[in-house]
Amino acid sequence: MSVDTHAETAAGTDLEELLDQDSVSLFEGDEGGLEYAQRHALVTLLKQRFISARTHARDWQVLVEHERVLRSRLNDLFLDLQVDRVREVAWKRQATAEAGDRFPTLLYDAAWSREETLVLVHLRDRLRAGLASGDARVFIDREDLVDYVASFRPPHATDVAGDEKRARNAVASIVKSGLLIGSGTDERFEISEAVEPLLPLELLQELLAALQRANSTDAPPEPDVPADLFDEDGDSETTSQGDDDDVR
Repeated sequence: MSVDTHAETAAGTDLEELLDQDSVSLFEGDEGGLEYAQRHALVTLLKQRFISARTHARDWQVLVEHERVLRSRLNDLFLDLQVDRVREVAWKRQATAEAGDRFPTLLYDAAWSREETLVLVHLRDRLRAGLASGDARVFIDREDLVDYVASFRPPHATDVAGDEKRARNAVASIVKSGLLIGSGTDERFEISEAVEPLLPLELLQELLAALQRANSTDAPPEPDVPADLFDEDGDSETTSQGDDDDVR
């Protein structure tokens, strides 16, 4: 093991030890008011689109125990904390002034792409169906997702190879976000329960309507989207696209 590796390991060990300490001052001149674990959870919330008990177990536990103080710190940055305790998922979104004005933001305004949004539609559909049938964990194949995106290709589209590449890139992007659990080389993934509370229903409705209008001339078969896909039970606090991406 190299000297650098030894140093990194030692530094990592020291930081881990701080998790179990009550000291607030972590470096010279530190005037912060949070303990290490709280700061770690706050940084994770800022960097990630979401955290969950499954993907960030330690940060989730800290958030549950110190939700008010973490919410306060996010509010100081014009961010609002959203917590779904049933699905054990938390995420941030840009706060909006009561008058409707926009506050300064630290977030990238990066929306899901067309293909990524279609993948999310299918994931939410499959997740709901699986949970409704009693499955504790719901899985899906990569090719299932690629085929679903392809079902929205209008008959006049000719770039089949390009469309397939964009669909596969969309799956890889969703894996990277943590909403599909598995590695980028896997062919089968577990669907994260975070999909449902994070899914921006209004934008998906607009997208599906636009796709159906674009394809209406050739009257293609409608995609297999159940009527209750957009039911708003428990989803009134879903986030809008771009409000929950990584910090700049």
